[in-house]
Amino acid sequence: MKRVLAAVLLGFGLMAGAVTASVEDEIRARIAPVGSVCVSGEDCAEGAAPVQQAASSGPRSGSEVYGAACAACHDTGAAGAPMKGNASAWEPRIEKGLDTLVTHAINGFNAMPAKGGCSSCSDEEIKLAVEHIIEDSQ
Repeated sequence: MKRVLAAVLLGFGLMAGAVTASVEDEIRARIAPVGSVCVSGEDCAEGAAPVQQAASSGPRSGSEVYGAACAACHDTGAAGAPMKGNASAWEPRIEKGLDTLVTHAINGFNAMPAKGGCSSCSDEEIKLAVEHIIEDSQ
């Protein structure tokens, strides 16, 4: 009787181990990475092309930055923003000087957030956008 009981327990133990291994394999399959990144200069898996970085063509023009970030407020006057082309609204601001206007544009001023909310814009691009606004507002 003890031998039969031992054989049954051994059989259940082997089955439980196989089931556990199967469940672990299923978990590994579910959490496996779905892809990989191949960086230029590294040995890549067969068929994988290295990721190429886009070459920067330099800073965007003032009109491009204005259209992408500034126009939303300065074309409509939202939150009290002086409208582009409105010489009387811009005259007192322009009198403070370009450096002050650029500093306000970069750091934010009154209701305007830093860089007008354009976190991808460089300081140089913000300066170009300010110059663009000034040209059209004098």
